[in-house]
Amino acid sequence: MNQISIPYRAIQALPDNLISQIAAGEVVERPSAVVKELLENALDAGATSITVRLEEGGVKRIAIADNGRGIPVDQLPLAVERHATSKISSLEELENVATLGFRGEALASIASVALLTLTTRTFDAPHAWQIENGKTTPASGAQGTTVDVQDLYYNTPARRKFLKSEQTEFGHCAEVVKRIALARPDVSFSLSHNGKTIDHWNISAIDKRSATILGENFASARLALDESAGPLRLHGFIGLPTASKGRADAQFFYVNGRYVRDKLLTHAVRAAYQDVLHGDRYPSYVIALDLDPALVDVNVHPSKIEVRFRDSRAVHQFVFHAVNRALAQTSATAFGTVPAPATASLADPGTSASGKMPWVSGEQTSFPTQFPPITSTANYQDYFNQPRPQGVGVAQSTGNYGALFGTGASSGTAGQGNANPLPDDEHPLGFALAQLHGVYVLAQNTKGLVLIDMHAAHERILYEQLKNALDENAMPVQPMLIPITFYADAVEVGTAEENAEVLKSLGFDIAAISPTTLAVRSVPALLKNADAQSLARDVLREVREFGGSRVLIDRRNELLGTLACHTAVRANRSLTVLEMNALLRRMEQTERADQCNHGRPTWVQLGLNDLDRMFLRGQ
Repeated sequence: MNQISIPYRAIQALPDNLISQIAAGEVVERPSAVVKELLENALDAGATSITVRLEEGGVKRIAIADNGRGIPVDQLPLAVERHATSKISSLEELENVATLGFRGEALASIASVALLTLTTRTFDAPHAWQIENGKTTPASGAQGTTVDVQDLYYNTPARRKFLKSEQTEFGHCAEVVKRIALARPDVSFSLSHNGKTIDHWNISAIDKRSATILGENFASARLALDESAGPLRLHGFIGLPTASKGRADAQFFYVNGRYVRDKLLTHAVRAAYQDVLHGDRYPSYVIALDLDPALVDVNVHPSKIEVRFRDSRAVHQFVFHAVNRALAQTSATAFGTVPAPATASLADPGTSASGKMPWVSGEQTSFPTQFPPITSTANYQDYFNQPRPQGVGVAQSTGNYGALFGTGASSGTAGQGNANPLPDDEHPLGFALAQLHGVYVLAQNTKGLVLIDMHAAHERILYEQLKNALDENAMPVQPMLIPITFYADAVEVGTAEENAEVLKSLGFDIAAISPTTLAVRSVPALLKNADAQSLARDVLREVREFGGSRVLIDRRNELLGTLACHTAVRANRSLTVLEMNALLRRMEQTERADQCNHGRPTWVQLGLNDLDRMFLRGQ
């Protein structure tokens, strides 16, 4: 390989202009970087109204006006000098950065590669002042600051060649404005391009701002999140799996009000969703992490898009468990939560769950774990270990209700009850009315109509029961009255013998009775109605492919999901009203019951207003 010959040169100090242009290469990567720096300065100045005007994707012009504090006229020349800032003055302050911008390089770097005009006025100044090309002159203008950047890279044409199309560059600029607008709903933003208004967001509550920016699909399928632990607070909205997307373009994470793309935080959230989301889908969320600025280093990257935590493991665990607990709620058990007040902001470090601006100011409604009592000669506790709701109609028994839904082991014929009671708020999923095509359960609640996918719902119930049993090392076992034998190859026989202890911890007793035959002597009690041979083959395949220890750690949930799917009630299985109501009550008591193990919804709500619109009532 030929080496490039580099001529010898004496060491020399670089010209100030070249130093600024080198710095600009880090700070002013493209027009959107200019927008970001100027918006951060405006927010640090206390602005409550910001206008962004762009021309030709920001290459021809970027003009950002705010109503913040403004800059005193005697400080204007320093504002465009390198390494000049009002935001830090010591190493201690650098290690406790509480502002968005702090480097003191933004305006100087921008001015080195574009034509920059800065117009500003403080509240007590008789008029505005303007600085352009180092010259300060009187000007007209309201309180605040307007930074007008024209002809970006006019003096470095090679940089322009690396920019994309006008529409692409504008898209990057609009994305920056959207990110910052999401973090600060207490500030109004207006965005225009080539003289046309593109977006305008008035001051509003965070729930309204996020609904406007992320869309109604997210707004109708999200959970409020607000948890604190020591110096950490995590708050915002996380989307249900039904709000997931094929791309990771609806994920917004903020640390002390600063938008970040951090691998540690992204991994923590993704891990929390792994139980309810397909591998090729991406969750949607708007989350803010507030903590002591001394515990996070925001000076890791020139664009300040990455951060480094002093205790990264603690942060990861806190975020994971907070999101995981929020997802463990169901829509039914989440009734009663109250949206944030209008002044709530993602960029409000220091507030807490019990502070002045809570995300959720109401307490969750708790629901009874038992049906209301009845007066009947039938012993319904034999089927469910709990009383039956007043007047629920029951058809002739077709099977073992308790075994079907994991609530008991009795079977028999129940007495015929009265008609279904009126729905009440104590049972958010209401009461069953009928079964549709052997697949869906039709129920009525206080809001209207509920449709339940019985297989998906039962699958989630079984899955959560299996996880809890394994976590508590209390997996109930059902011995087989007559062991189930089946042909097995040498690999399967070897796997069963080598991983006997792992299999037993999962509730399976699978033993070799000949070189080509395996016998299933026991299975998890929760799965006793499933095909024992299919269960055994699935668990052996997982253990063989991934190893016993990994199955119990990394692959545990995938395996339990497969086993639950084997046992869940199948389509075309006829259920009685009693069985359907038992399923609804179990769903109300089960974490993550809104989604099956594959991330699909288990039930949907049709409100009375929806039904009225379908039938054109009132029109």
